[in-house]
Amino acid sequence: MSFIELYDATLRDGMGGGGMSLTAQEKVRVVRRLDELGVQFIEAGFPSSNPKEIELFELLADEQLTHAQIVAFGMTRRRGVTAAEDEGLQVLTDCFAPVVTLVGKSSPLHVEKVVRVSREENLEMIADSISYLVACGKRAILDAEHFFDGYREDAGFALECVRAAKDAGAERVVLCDTNGGSLPNQVSAVVAAVCAEFPGYPIGIHTHNDSGCAVANSIVAIEAGATQVQGTINGIGERTGNANLVTIIADLELKLGLRSLPEGHLAMLTATANFVDELLNRAPASSQPFVGRHAFAHKAGMHAAGIRADSSTFEHIDPALVGNRNDVLVSELAGRGTVIEKASAVGIEVDDAAASRIVERVKDLEHLGYQFEVADGSFELLMRRETGAFEPLFQLESWRVVVEQRAEGRVETEATIKIWIDGERFVRTAEGNGPVNALDNALRGAITETHPHLANINLVNYKVRILDESHGTGAITRVLIDVTDGTDSWGTIGVDENVIAASWQALVDALVYPEQPGRRAGASVRPDESGADA
Repeated sequence: MSFIELYDATLRDGMGGGGMSLTAQEKVRVVRRLDELGVQFIEAGFPSSNPKEIELFELLADEQLTHAQIVAFGMTRRRGVTAAEDEGLQVLTDCFAPVVTLVGKSSPLHVEKVVRVSREENLEMIADSISYLVACGKRAILDAEHFFDGYREDAGFALECVRAAKDAGAERVVLCDTNGGSLPNQVSAVVAAVCAEFPGYPIGIHTHNDSGCAVANSIVAIEAGATQVQGTINGIGERTGNANLVTIIADLELKLGLRSLPEGHLAMLTATANFVDELLNRAPASSQPFVGRHAFAHKAGMHAAGIRADSSTFEHIDPALVGNRNDVLVSELAGRGTVIEKASAVGIEVDDAAASRIVERVKDLEHLGYQFEVADGSFELLMRRETGAFEPLFQLESWRVVVEQRAEGRVETEATIKIWIDGERFVRTAEGNGPVNALDNALRGAITETHPHLANINLVNYKVRILDESHGTGAITRVLIDVTDGTDSWGTIGVDENVIAASWQALVDALVYPEQPGRRAGASVRPDESGADA
């Protein structure tokens, strides 16, 4: 089996995306996870571009990695100085990183308009810089920036840039589609031409997603002869992002039969992708190929029936291969079989009659604005109510929220709840930074006396959506809450004309769910239509 090198640029190129930021310590955590996955090269960034990068390289110098090599990134020497006189190159040679990647221009337009040197001087800048790094004991790689645009402008000059780096001792030249505008047929033809011009010399590919083709361009480049692929975890990066290394890895190993990770490490792919998103405080993309929460989710009744008979009918791979799993989403499109399967998975006995009732109930509620495919906790509670398997956590007497703005502008929020637990009345008042937080604090103040473990349930996401905008502030509101106990996570939902009432429904579900028979503490339940029992 042929082997393709993986070069991760998440910590440098990926941070160019809007809203992307990690501390030096967080970047070290990413390095460790990528090393565990089995990535061979991790580009840490410019060793001296800012204080954070200086701290990062100081921390990485003490890391003991198993699979990965740390790469320092920089530019070819400045015009008018020798490589030995260039301060940037000096920093790179002084850095502990064994591998250095330099970006060099390969487009006549950029040479003339950006660097403002002659073509001959640009070639000398590439050659001098690479040879200097090699003489200092570094493994040198050239990122040929804007290569595909440059090749279309002047193929001969673009090839001379590759030759200059190769002859100077670069172990590899990476062809970069920096503007992300190339299409697969163009990338394939150019990579094939470069490989034919330099037979046996290692070529890499680095693509951006501005035309929506970054993954496809990477794949066709490998098929044309590239043996290293660069990208970022989850495709983060400047503008529309870099090539998604997660998708590429799965395609290489499962579609092309090309090894890129150590044996058995492919199953770590989903966890790695989710880890990076969570560290960046991003909700993982549910529809991301291979690793998304809904990558193997089925909503239509025919699809659900098909995977029950044979998962290959509607799944292109076994999701377990990449550490994912399939799921059947509950919606108005679902049938009795879907309900029976979901109930069985959580230990609820459902006959055909009960399944039919649940399906009709789901249809009615989704017509009102509920959406159970993203609220697994609330759906399980619905099934329990319809089958008699539901155990209420408390009985609600009333709740009240008071929001007061003071003359100096300070806003204070206070919530009071009155509930009954096992025949005992609890009245609790609490403040919060908003109505939902105040209700949460008051409710927990009451129920954690009898269920102390519920104090460990943390809200991690809160979303509000207006369902009928034409009604303005009187519109129906849907609230979705995601919570976790540190190990598991679940979602709950509430719908009401009053946003606080909708939030209360979702909040109560989130705390009642884990208390159901067969579950450990910490999850979800929603009050019934009258709001009496929860």
